[in-house]
Amino acid sequence: MVPQVGTWHLMGRVGHGQWAGVYRARPANASPDRPAAYAVKMLHESRRHDSMAIEMLAREAEVCRRVSHPHLIAVLESQLHRNPQFLVMPWLEGSTLEAYFRTGQSLDPAAVLWIARQTAEAMAAVDEAGWMHADIKPSNIYLSPLGHVTLLDLGFARRHDGSARRHDGFARRHDESVASHSAIRGTPWYLAPEYVSSSHKIDVRSDIYSLGVVLYQMLAGRLPFHGKTMEQLAMAHKQTAPPMLRGIVPQISPRAAGLVHRMLAKDPLRRPQSPGELVTELVRLEIEAFSERAA
Repeated sequence: MVPQVGTWHLMGRVGHGQWAGVYRARPANASPDRPAAYAVKMLHESRRHDSMAIEMLAREAEVCRRVSHPHLIAVLESQLHRNPQFLVMPWLEGSTLEAYFRTGQSLDPAAVLWIARQTAEAMAAVDEAGWMHADIKPSNIYLSPLGHVTLLDLGFARRHDGSARRHDGFARRHDESVASHSAIRGTPWYLAPEYVSSSHKIDVRSDIYSLGVVLYQMLAGRLPFHGKTMEQLAMAHKQTAPPMLRGIVPQISPRAAGLVHRMLAKDPLRRPQSPGELVTELVRLEIEAFSERAA
């Protein structure tokens, strides 16, 4: 018998994370030959009484309910107040940027800027609604076979004012523990220095830094910062300048390399100040890169 949650038939698990599993699904009343065009993100049974896991799922549902954008994952339905807790989303064809990296294939500068610009547009939509994503990394950037980007996983999203509509206590615990939970999930490679330092506040410019790390990795084929321990990696983010991009990939334009290095500035005041500002710069560089490729 096909497993069912709510009004959804689960066709099989296709992803497994720390908090939840992802299942391909179709409506329970749909014909068996109808494509399974939905994904159900459901908390693991062991997490169904975990208040933080439940709140993360609720936060993703809230942000996606408030923000609709072509490059941001949509939440079509949610069940949060009884077991099993789950979200329903459109099924996406393609793979994450992280999975693409594992293939060993390279991306030319024009394609890299195209991916970065689409991601930044989703970040700008979230920013305009009063939130930051707070977990920008390759596993949360989804690429369709045609190169369309969808930004995933808003469970770590933070309101600009540091509050949450649901549970203020959780908002405080959430904000204090983002770095430690992100560390478990492998995010320290992409965390801005202010996550491990009190010298600057965490805000949307922290997301811009994280996207800068991803952009550097796409262009250079390697991460800008390394460390054998979490402490060494944190110190590299705080103190070490990344190797110059044009020394690794000479075909990158000076302006594109300059933007990436500004995104990776230790001081948030030296980065682009908003995702919208970043989109404007990326559009200009993207047009230039595609023009050069066509020449």
